[in-house]
Amino acid sequence: MQAQIRGLRQRPDIIVATPGRLLDHMWNGTINLAPIKILVLDEADRMLDMGFAPQINQILDALPLERQTLLFSATLPTDVTRLVQASLNGAVHVMVTPHSTTAEGVTQAVHHTTSQEKTKLLVALLAAERGTVLVFVRTKSRVDRLGQTLEQAGHRVAVIHGDRSLPQRLRALDGFKRGQVRILVATDVAARGIDVANIGHVVNYDLPNCPEDYIHRIGRTARMKMTGKATSFVAFEEREQLRAIETLLGHSVPLAEGSPSPNARPHLRMPERSRGDRQRWGRPSESSIIPEGV
Repeated sequence: MQAQIRGLRQRPDIIVATPGRLLDHMWNGTINLAPIKILVLDEADRMLDMGFAPQINQILDALPLERQTLLFSATLPTDVTRLVQASLNGAVHVMVTPHSTTAEGVTQAVHHTTSQEKTKLLVALLAAERGTVLVFVRTKSRVDRLGQTLEQAGHRVAVIHGDRSLPQRLRALDGFKRGQVRILVATDVAARGIDVANIGHVVNYDLPNCPEDYIHRIGRTARMKMTGKATSFVAFEEREQLRAIETLLGHSVPLAEGSPSPNARPHLRMPERSRGDRQRWGRPSESSIIPEGV
């Protein structure tokens, strides 16, 4: 904080800040927003997803009415549209590419599997290629467990999620950038914050709940006109999420080589039962043969 105060006393032309820290300086009287001519909200959709709307509104209220406001966002969900309508006058919408556009160099594929088979499938995929791999997982605890499993399998792995300290995240990212770590396992905290050249493969170990996040995730590969792969593991309980992603994309994601048809049910061998048991129990219910998610 003290280093930032010293920097602000130098009257910089440009200030880059997170909403929370900017409010800290506003409340402490260590920053003067009156001269501000241009406000840029980068990753506006993500900031709103993370609950920063109240802070952003406080900052907007403290800024001069006569200013230019720019919102940069890869997607424009409803909450961003509402912010635009409430905060901007005569807003002009500039779209570089349609919001559902993926990078041209990304080869997408889907593996239909079960939750229990995902790790085995990932290990086989990692053994079949040698490039860097970014793996997205749904929760922090699953990131840690998968990272430990891959380390035990002999891979050089780092993990990133919201419970890791800033130094830990920086070390993990630096090791991934330098090639000291081949595999980075992360939650969606890395879907937008990572700018690493030459990531060869993005694996959606778990599908995201928000279809727009799929585009952000696979956009970590095939950057700067390069090529890359994006493979998604889809368990039975994730098929609605896959349909939402394909609706956003406007096309289906191709099946990976060797993946079963999406209509194929996971086949599990049922325990042998006596004739008396079969008469008493009857046919197994559908819920008893579809594996539950972890």
